[in-house]
Amino acid sequence: MKLKIKPATRRSFVTYAIVTAAFIAVEVAASLGRTSNMFIGLLIPFCVYSIAAVSLNLTVGILGELSLGQAGFMCIGAYSSAIFSCMTKDTITNALVRFPMALLVGGAFAAIFGVLIGIPVLRLRGDYLAIVTLAFGEIIKNVFAALYVGKDSRGLHFSLTSSGDLGLEPGGKMIINGALGISGIPKDSTFEIGFVVLMLTLVIIYNFINSRTGRAVMSIRDNRIAAESIGLNITKYKLITFGLTAFLAGIAGALFSHNLAILQASKFDYNLSILILVFVVLGGIGSVRGSVIAAVVLTYLPEVLRSINSYRMLIYSIVLIVMMIFTSNAKIRGFFAGNLMKLKAMFGKQTAAKEGE
Repeated sequence: MKLKIKPATRRSFVTYAIVTAAFIAVEVAASLGRTSNMFIGLLIPFCVYSIAAVSLNLTVGILGELSLGQAGFMCIGAYSSAIFSCMTKDTITNALVRFPMALLVGGAFAAIFGVLIGIPVLRLRGDYLAIVTLAFGEIIKNVFAALYVGKDSRGLHFSLTSSGDLGLEPGGKMIINGALGISGIPKDSTFEIGFVVLMLTLVIIYNFINSRTGRAVMSIRDNRIAAESIGLNITKYKLITFGLTAFLAGIAGALFSHNLAILQASKFDYNLSILILVFVVLGGIGSVRGSVIAAVVLTYLPEVLRSINSYRMLIYSIVLIVMMIFTSNAKIRGFFAGNLMKLKAMFGKQTAAKEGE
C-alpha cells in the first residue's frame, strides 16, 4: 500500500531536505578544512538573506502586493535586538538563553511596526504601496542614524541632535551613538543557529501557506472582488501577512546585527530592500525554495567573481538576465521539463527491459 503525500507537503519536505543536506555538507567540508575564510564569512549572510527573501515572498508572492520596506523591518529588528543584548549581557550571561530572547525581541518590535504601518498603508495597491513602503524604510534608517541613546543610574536618555544633549552622568554608557551606530554587540550569531532559525522560518511559512489563512490570502491575490464577495475580511488577512513578513524580517535583522562588531543604520538603505526583492523575483515569485536558492547563489556569486574584478559586475548582470528569462519564460521551462520527462521515460523503458531479460 502506497502512502499518499500531498504535493504541498512533498514540496515542503524537499525544501527541508535540500537545506539540511547543504548544512551537513558545509559542516563536513568545514571540519575537513575544505572551506575558505571567505566562504565561512558568508555562511551567516546566507541564512539572513534567505530568511529575509522567503519572508518577503509572503507579501509579494502569496499576497500579491509589492513591498519595498523589508530593509526597514530588518533595521528595527537589528537595533531592538542589539539594544536588548547590550543591556542584558551582564545579567544574562548565557548566550544560548540571551540570543533567542534577542531574536524574539527583534521580531516582535518589527511585527508591531509592521501592523502599525500596515493599517494605513495596505489600503494602497501596486506602485503606490511600493513607494510608501520604500519611504518607510528610508525614514526608519534615517531616524536610527540620527538617534542617540545613553544609560546611567537615572535610566535611559534619548536625543536626536547629539550625544552631548543626553546629559549622562560620569560613567554613563552610550548605547546608540547616532550615525556611528551600536558597538560592543555580543557576536552570538553562528551558522548553526542561523540554520535552525532558517528551518523554523521555512516551517512557519509553509504551514501558513497551506493553512486556511494562507488559502484566503491567495484567494485575495487571485481575485480581490470575489474574495470580498464571499465575506473575507481583506484588511485582516493583509495585516496578518504583512505582520508575519515584518516579524520574520526582524528576526533576520537580529541575526544580522549579532554577526557585526558595529551596527550602523546605513547598512539598511533602499538598496538592501531592492536586493531582497531581486532574490524573490529571480527565485520565482511564490516559490519558497527558489527564494532560498536565489539568495544563496546571488550572495555568493559577487564574492567568487572578485578575482576578475574588471568583469565582475558584467558577469553578474548576465547571470541575472539569464535567470530572469528562465524563471519567467514558460516556454523555456516547458522545454526543459519536457526533455526531463522524456529522459525519465527512456530510463524507465530501459529498466523494464532489463528486468524482463
